[in-house]
Parts: sequence; C-alpha cells; structure tokens
Amino acid sequence: MELKSYFSKFLLKNRAQKLSEKDILFRKNISNIVGYNIHDIEIFKEAFSLKSSSKSTNKKNYERLEFLGDSVLGTIISCHLFQTYPNENEGFLTQMKSKIVNRKNLNKLGEDLKLSSLLQADTSQTILSENISGNLLEALIGALYLDIDYEFCKKIVLDRILTPSTINKLENKIISYKGLLLEWSQKKKIPIKYETCEEFQPNKVTVFRCHVWLHNERIANAVETSKKKAEEKAAQRAFYVLSKKENIIEHQKTIS
Repeated sequence: MELKSYFSKFLLKNRAQKLSEKDILFRKNISNIVGYNIHDIEIFKEAFSLKSSSKSTNKKNYERLEFLGDSVLGTIISCHLFQTYPNENEGFLTQMKSKIVNRKNLNKLGEDLKLSSLLQADTSQTILSENISGNLLEALIGALYLDIDYEFCKKIVLDRILTPSTINKLENKIISYKGLLLEWSQKKKIPIKYETCEEFQPNKVTVFRCHVWLHNERIANAVETSKKKAEEKAAQRAFYVLSKKENIIEHQKTIS
C-alpha cells in the first residue's frame, strides 16, 4: 500500500504539467470529495463520462465502473453491517442493506455531492436519467477501488460518503409501503388489491393511476409516471389511512 502510494504520487507529480486547466480543476474537485489527491485521473474521467449517442462502442463511459462500484459498495456495506449488528439475523441485515443501497438513497447521496456537475460533457442539451446521481456515485466508488485498493476505498466510503451515523439514521426508515401493507394484510388476514391502469394526459403524456382496495372499499389512489411509482405512492397513502383508522379504534377501546 505505502509503496504503491509512493509511486502513484511520483507519477502524479510528473503528469501534473501535462494536465489542462480543465483537468486540474476536475482532479481538484474529485480530490475534495474523496479526501486525497487522486492518482489516475483517466479512471475518474471515465467515471464521469456519458455514453455516446454514436454507434461507436470504443468510447468509454461510466457504466462499467458503475457495475464495479455497485459490487464494491455492496461488499463494504455488508461487512460493515455484519460487524455493527452482531446479534441481528440475516433478515434484518438484508433489510438494512436494502435501505442503504437502494436507488433513491444513492441518488440523494450523489445529489448532495453534486456529482452530475462533474460530468465530462456539456449536458445542457442532454436529458439525464433520473438515477444519474446514484449511478455516478457507484462509478466513483468503482474508480476509487481501482485508483488505490479495497481497504482505502472502504475507509473513504465509511468516513466521507456513507458514515456510520448516516447508516444508523436509516434503521427505522420505511423503504417499501407495499411491503408494509402486505405484512399488515397477512397479519390481519384482510385482502388488499391494487388496480393500476394507464391514463393519457391532454399533453400526450402517459401516466399510471393506481387504486388500493380493501375488500370492496377503495381507500387510496395515486398518479405517477410509472406503474411501480404509482403503486408505491398509493400504498403509502393507504398505509396512513389504515394507521389512522387503527389509532381511532385503539382510542375507542381505551375510553369504552
């Protein structure tokens, strides 16, 4: 590790004169995020390069590093949870990992770090994926792993990106209201049904409307841009409706 770091710094010093002003600024911004002077700038430039719209397959982009970073991050989080919660079972560890590495949480972490601002292209005329921030975060982790090694990458992730205090805050976070409703219906032996259909807006945009049924009563509905999002939002609303009803029932029991 120390020998590798020494030679990397030596190479970095000799390459510094060859970097453009844009590359020097890019390296500085990445170094500020990760907390050390990065060595191989080309790996990080790849991590922040978009897929080309041309038919050429030679141009490198963030997708390969995203694939690598996804696996590295999964290993880091799995090991951290295993050591942090020695008395918890596999089900708890799996749920905790899902809360940490789910796309919504990674997107937020990437947005907080303003990773999309580091993209190596003019994005003013480009429609970016809604998951671009999370994808770039995984690509960044993949680049970190290649630039140094696993242990150093792990330290950076847990010290600067996904700190233990951040992870602890996720312990009580709900990641799936559909899952909660399923548990509730199984416990109460009450069937819950989702009815989802496409709707076409006047501006020719297609949306999805989901209704949640409890027996023959429609208790919630929601409209979203995808079937999955519509069902999750409707489930969230249904969950609060049922929670309110149960609170009223419990209150009536206490005063009767």
